[in-house]
Amino acid sequence: MTAATATSSELLSVVASRELAARRTVFAGIGLPTLAASLAHLTVAPELEIVYESGVCGAHPSHLPETIADAVLITGAEAVLPMPTLFGSVLQGGHIDVGFLGAAQIDKWGNLNSSVIGDWHHPKARLPGSGGANEVMANSREVFVVMRRHDPRSFTGRLDFCTSPGPDRALADGIRPLGAGVTRVITELGILAREGVGEELRLTAVHPGVGAQDVRAATGWELKTADDLTVIEPPTQAELALLREDVDPERVYLR
Repeated sequence: MTAATATSSELLSVVASRELAARRTVFAGIGLPTLAASLAHLTVAPELEIVYESGVCGAHPSHLPETIADAVLITGAEAVLPMPTLFGSVLQGGHIDVGFLGAAQIDKWGNLNSSVIGDWHHPKARLPGSGGANEVMANSREVFVVMRRHDPRSFTGRLDFCTSPGPDRALADGIRPLGAGVTRVITELGILAREGVGEELRLTAVHPGVGAQDVRAATGWELKTADDLTVIEPPTQAELALLREDVDPERVYLR
């Protein structure tokens, strides 16, 4: 398998890892965020400290965890904190540079839905819900979202339900969050970005062979495009080798 035939998981993990350059702490979920953070630690962010929702800070696992409570996270970790300390002191204390979140839906302001698809009382699908996502959204300095699907149903003009409000929506309700909310969204089509409060997500980069019109057609709102739209460098052989041979040789998440 070459860089040209990188899988979806590999593509998203590599691109997300590059966005972690110069960041110091990341609150990572299981799956693609773990892959991205682990790869970043080996490449663009060697000082990166990975924090998990189970309370593990500065994890140095011998292999990838399968859940946030996997015992492999504890061995060699810098600290294991109780939940009140993790959320009350680390997150609410403003000590997380980047929070990694996933969602079923996102809108142009970076609000996220991970609760239901369809009507709340008669949904087409019930999803896992918030977990710690609300705290991560409100208190991380910025939030990255990795989305496997980029279509008008996932990138929607109106969420079916708002699980994790970004700072714009929170401020409208009289709540002042610490962070900038979602600043990066990484998909198979490209990267959407915003700087913070008052800005919509806009298209800033596309993958080779993808045009801005393709991304606009797959987005459920009138997506703005950056004047300096760039083309993302494909995963390199070195990045893929690290992912496949060092980060996830057992294919826990790579597929």
